[in-house]
Amino acid sequence: MLIARLIADPATLETRLDAAIAALEGQGLRVAMAGMLDFCGDVLQVSLPEGDPATLRRLLDAHFAPADLLVATDEIAVPHLFVSDMDSTMIGQECIDELADFAGLKDRVAAITERAMRGELDFASALAERVGLLADLPEETIATCLADRIRPNDGARTLVATLKARGCRTVLVTGGFHHFADPVAETIGFERVVGNRLAVADGKLTGMLAGGITDSAVKQRVLEEEAARIGDHAVSLAAGDGANDIPMLQAATYGIAYRAKPKARDAADGWIDRGDLTAVLSLLGIPREQWVTA
Repeated sequence: MLIARLIADPATLETRLDAAIAALEGQGLRVAMAGMLDFCGDVLQVSLPEGDPATLRRLLDAHFAPADLLVATDEIAVPHLFVSDMDSTMIGQECIDELADFAGLKDRVAAITERAMRGELDFASALAERVGLLADLPEETIATCLADRIRPNDGARTLVATLKARGCRTVLVTGGFHHFADPVAETIGFERVVGNRLAVADGKLTGMLAGGITDSAVKQRVLEEEAARIGDHAVSLAAGDGANDIPMLQAATYGIAYRAKPKARDAADGWIDRGDLTAVLSLLGIPREQWVTA
């Protein structure tokens, strides 16, 4: 069984749906049902008795983009666990790039960040290089950067609050830094934070990390360990935008790429390209009147 849910431009939805069904059937994918969800009126659900999820995502993307989409191999359920990346997913910025701006190094650091997110650079090497450029920056600069530059993405608080209200465990896991992630998690409502720690001496950044690196393997391991604590029945949701998030997205029951780089988008079960983070709630089938605003 394949279930696809998507949110697209309502003005052209019917015409696009007819063309999409024809394309799916041309690929041997028989559509058993296609219609709007009664309890989420802007969500189109397409059901197939069998088929390849990647092919279904590709064809729906070709006909409905830009759209918000989730493809699952079983009935879609509200997750027991939500694990999310932070930079450019839960917040609209890359914290290390913004911090580098205070040191007059944003262009150099941002270029490394972009290549790492696209999967063109080894994450650990890219992280070490960027952190090294921040040596001697006053620690107090972080608080200023946080207050002046860092903002949650639209819908982040509502997404987390609504999932928590339904008993979902929420974890923020980031290749960024606890100096930023801890207050961001408190603002948005996450229950646990996993990230990197910047080393500080005499009130200044040393250009080094304190402790191990939170990389793609750690992100995946956090999701799997948290799911194991819940039990074999655990339904997990992951969200991210870059190459460092791919193993986590693939390990989750539902991996959602948010405004993502191509490699992360291709690896995910679905994506948010059109709406804000509350679109995830609609794709999960949670009616708007049940959303918890925070």
